[in-house]
Amino acid sequence: MPAYFLKRILAVIPVMGVVAVFVFLLLRLTPGDPAAIIAGDMATPEQLAKIRAALGLNEPLLTQFFSWIGTVLKGDLGTSLISGTPVTTLIGQRLEPTLSLAIMTAILAVVIAVPLGVLAAWKHQSWVDNLVMSMSVLGFSVPVFVIGYVLVQIFALELRWLPVQGYRSWTQGFWPFLQRAILPAFTLASIYVALIARMTRASLLTVLGEDYIRTARAKGLGEIIVLFRHALRNAAVPILTVIGTGFALLISGVVVTESVFNIPGLGRLTVDAILARDYPVIQGLILTTSGVYVLINLVIDLSYSALDPRIRY
Repeated sequence: MPAYFLKRILAVIPVMGVVAVFVFLLLRLTPGDPAAIIAGDMATPEQLAKIRAALGLNEPLLTQFFSWIGTVLKGDLGTSLISGTPVTTLIGQRLEPTLSLAIMTAILAVVIAVPLGVLAAWKHQSWVDNLVMSMSVLGFSVPVFVIGYVLVQIFALELRWLPVQGYRSWTQGFWPFLQRAILPAFTLASIYVALIARMTRASLLTVLGEDYIRTARAKGLGEIIVLFRHALRNAAVPILTVIGTGFALLISGVVVTESVFNIPGLGRLTVDAILARDYPVIQGLILTTSGVYVLINLVIDLSYSALDPRIRY
């Protein structure tokens, strides 16, 4: 077990190295002069040269990379070209809304999708199965922003049960937080539920045809015990993969939802940074989201060994 853990952890290092190289080249090779963005359209050549020297853009590319990676390893992601605020501060200010929304979405999706997938597999080729699969196709097909606007129209404008937009931190009270987070969470969960339900159904259908399932039923075990204790556990590896990967994508893929519901999270920060061509912020966001994605995938890999010990060997 320790050898397996060490092997998986060491595999993360080259992945993050490739991400770091890509992020570094993003600023240096993208059209546009960062110095001109900082100085403005009326800057003189002397002012542009001074800013380039301060940013180290006149140094050789390899020297710039090692200097930049050294600051990153110290936890310094640079400074925003527009606001002058450290990138780590900007990300820290916007992290809570995105993380809270992603966690709430993941909980909703798992609670809804796994039972639906189990039910569809249990009632294979019945009207229940067809209904669940139709809902999954619908969840994949309808754009997220359309679902968001429909939910706002129904629950915020027509019924007036919930606020239209905005965000309230959970530290200011759970109910105000829930009121403003439930609609965007359901909006994001629509695609996530469809994905998990389909994977749960497909994995369970494969497992339900195994001999040990027939043996469990022959022993007189109840169908609920057979489905959840025997079948679902042995089908859990691909389901867990989809859940973990989906959660990582939620962290980096909430741009549209945060824009629709006016949530000041990482998605909104990404949009603002791209529109302003604020490269250090874009770099920091890519590094952060990539790190979260890699970390979650590492946790998933390590959890496989608990579900299926054969994976360790």
